[in-house]
Amino acid sequence: MEPVQFSVLGPVRVQRAGADVALGGPQERALLALLLVRAGQPVAVSEIVTVLWGARPPHSAVNVVRRHIGSLRRLMEPGLPVRAAGRWLARDAGGYLWTADADSLDLLRFRRLRDEARRAEAGLAVELLVQALSSWQGPVAGDIAAEVRERAGFGAVDRERHAAVREAADAALRAGVPGVVLPLLRQAAADDPLDEPVLARLILVLAAMGQRCEAVDTYRTAATRLAHELGIDPGAELREAHRASLPDAAPQSSLPRPAQLPHDLPTFTGRESELDDVLARSDPTDRVVITAIGGMAGIGKTTLAVHLAHRVAERFPDGQLYVNLRGFDPSGAVMSAGEAVRLFLDALGVPPERVPNAVEAQAALYRGLLAGRRFLVVLDNARDTDQVRPLLPGTPGCLTIVTSRSSLSGLIAAHGAHALTLRPLTAAGQARAFLKRRLGAARLAGESRAVGEITALCAGLPLALACVAARAATRPHFPLSAVAAELRAAHGSLDAFNRTDPAVNLGAVFSWSLGAVSPGAARLFRLLGLHPGPDVGAPAAAALAAVPVPEARGLLAELADVHLTREHAPGRYALHDLVRAHAAELVRDEDDRAAAVERLYAHHLHTAHAADRLLAPHADPLPPDPPPPGVVPQAPSDDQDALAWLAAEYRVLLAVIDAAARSGRDHLAAQLAWSLEPFFDRRGHWHDGAAAQRTALDCALRLSDPAWEARGLRGLARAEGRLGLHDSSVARLRRALDLFTELGDTTGQAHTHRSLGWECEQQGDLPGALRHNEQALELFRQSGPPAAQASVLNSVGWYHALLGRYRQALSHCFEALPLLQDLGDRYGQAVTWDSIAYAQHGLGRHPHALLGYHNALTLYRELGVPYLEACTLAHIGDTQLAMGAPEEAETSWRQALALFTSLGHPDAEQVRERLHAARGSGRDLA
Repeated sequence: MEPVQFSVLGPVRVQRAGADVALGGPQERALLALLLVRAGQPVAVSEIVTVLWGARPPHSAVNVVRRHIGSLRRLMEPGLPVRAAGRWLARDAGGYLWTADADSLDLLRFRRLRDEARRAEAGLAVELLVQALSSWQGPVAGDIAAEVRERAGFGAVDRERHAAVREAADAALRAGVPGVVLPLLRQAAADDPLDEPVLARLILVLAAMGQRCEAVDTYRTAATRLAHELGIDPGAELREAHRASLPDAAPQSSLPRPAQLPHDLPTFTGRESELDDVLARSDPTDRVVITAIGGMAGIGKTTLAVHLAHRVAERFPDGQLYVNLRGFDPSGAVMSAGEAVRLFLDALGVPPERVPNAVEAQAALYRGLLAGRRFLVVLDNARDTDQVRPLLPGTPGCLTIVTSRSSLSGLIAAHGAHALTLRPLTAAGQARAFLKRRLGAARLAGESRAVGEITALCAGLPLALACVAARAATRPHFPLSAVAAELRAAHGSLDAFNRTDPAVNLGAVFSWSLGAVSPGAARLFRLLGLHPGPDVGAPAAAALAAVPVPEARGLLAELADVHLTREHAPGRYALHDLVRAHAAELVRDEDDRAAAVERLYAHHLHTAHAADRLLAPHADPLPPDPPPPGVVPQAPSDDQDALAWLAAEYRVLLAVIDAAARSGRDHLAAQLAWSLEPFFDRRGHWHDGAAAQRTALDCALRLSDPAWEARGLRGLARAEGRLGLHDSSVARLRRALDLFTELGDTTGQAHTHRSLGWECEQQGDLPGALRHNEQALELFRQSGPPAAQASVLNSVGWYHALLGRYRQALSHCFEALPLLQDLGDRYGQAVTWDSIAYAQHGLGRHPHALLGYHNALTLYRELGVPYLEACTLAHIGDTQLAMGAPEEAETSWRQALALFTSLGHPDAEQVRERLHAARGSGRDLA
């Protein structure tokens, strides 16, 4: 009798004497699959009907099943007489039964070996399970329609495979042979990237093999997917595997260790009992620890939190995260939870393209990255529990310190936070010690009455005492009695904060400090109340006050000397919320209030526009109106200078966009948002970019101007496209194209075609991408600027190269390159050299390709674009390998891998695979 083999662990197959048997139509194949999966068990006719047709079978279904059964009988045993009992298929209990054994059916063979492995010791169990799993060629009956597979319950059998993979991994780890199961784990993880038990074992096996970098990358990728697709954190098993895989000295590039704490105050004093209380509760080894420091404004919450953080920082070797949430900022520019969590993800090395869109998913990714690590997180100046909740670590090992003027009762009730409410410093003890630490014991000697009066007038408020101490320190020959008399005679108000404690007149303290500075500094202080951002630099302050920059720098330093401003970073000055509120009160009667705001906003708009022209000379500019008198915008010297200014002013620029839109300055808000577009794209700030472009579109719609609406649509579409929101992005671009066409704006049409081309590329439509860019080129040649023509020439060349038309690609790119060189567009030159090198490689001209890639690499390094630098290094390695230089290729790939790993970018895996393939071994090359 000819041997027959049945396979259902993959496509359904029947082999007779080693040759495939041609099976019937889809329903016959599905019926055979059902009977094979249920081999040895009767399958009722009613169940067969449900599997084949679902809830609404035809009236003839039973007869059709019988015909299929007859066909299968004849197919399996061609010479079987009618009504004779067959070897394989029999009628049984109102249904049909397939008779098979482990020698003829792969599913039964798999189960036999699995069961033997469960009774064997670890070493033999691994061998048996690997042998069992070798039978699988894909999902059970993978060639059957998905809805039929679902009705038949084949997914449950698929899960047996993953269970066996997990058992094999456990046995291999016990036996000390983890490498045996690594291919099986990789395949299982690729089949189901959300199977946490499989991923946990993959991480453990990689770590056991010494491939700890890849183990960490696997965990981070898993955490990202879970956050993106399910909006959840990694489970306990996956977190534990990650924790167990962490090396004692992991490469810094794999595990970023941010250190964001502000500097500790060297003159910190008092609060000993509060510190002791918190320190006693700050060990988060086996629990989640949150300390909520509350109290009125100016009570010293931030100072205590930062001092406490520095005291315990060494307990948290994985890093410290800090953010000022601006919960009570007088300008109303409260930081959103999404903005804060994105700042943390950036600090943790997550590339922008891997940040999910939804805040919930972003928070889940953030918590996943902190899982298994010891982090100190300081959330300063929170508005309420809702703002804080997404920023809380989710597992033991981290300490979170939160400060707020609110009670944060929700944080205490729902998250078990330890509450610490600060009270004013006691006059006799803490406040006197405060002044002694600032002024020295000799200054206080014999001045007990004056010290008592000062502490009483300041009501024990550290912020007020600091201002008074600063004033006294600048007048070392004044007796403290004179200082107390000055303070007593001062007047001012801060009515907005009297509700916290009417006994404290901070306005008097601030006004008194203001009296100690020059009139120019006092005027600048009042105008700083109009500034919407978190801090200010000297050039912006100069525009605000209409004074030269050197003079503004001196005035800011003068204000810092009396604690009315604080230089929190070199050249960047911030005001305490209460100080800013007081400044805003004083500027209410300023004649030049509106003019000062216009100067400030114009300074940022014109400087951003100048930076835009350097970063994207091919873009479609919208020149702003001339700046008002007193404004001398900064002029970045090159793209590096432009990037430095944009990075320093980034949060301020976002605040200006919002403030301008709220105040009815729609033209300015939209223009500023569009000027920042190249920076958003270059640095990957796509979430912020989308928010800014949405504001710009709202402004454009309020203006009822079709040209501005078209720009707004295109700007928002580009940002949405970067975030993967392609459906809305393409719809906006098509609407923008219609508007530009109606307006006869060929330049606008051309730029929109380029954006549509990029969207086609994302969808795999390379001919469509080429078509849109060729349309853009034709339009630019009619009226576009040379920079735009040069840029799109390279794009056309690139798409030709991707389509394998390498000579056409070179023709376009070599036409673009001299234009870009004449324009001084180094970024455009780098991209074009990369395109040229890709085409040369495709033509087999490897030395020419290597030259092009090295030219691109040099420019990318000068420009500080690490992702594209890594991509180019990987391509250099490919070319070196093609030239027969594997050692040089390995060096280039290693450099690329280090960069990709430092960025946390998934392309690291592709480079790692190149290294493994080139070396022909499974050793860890990461």
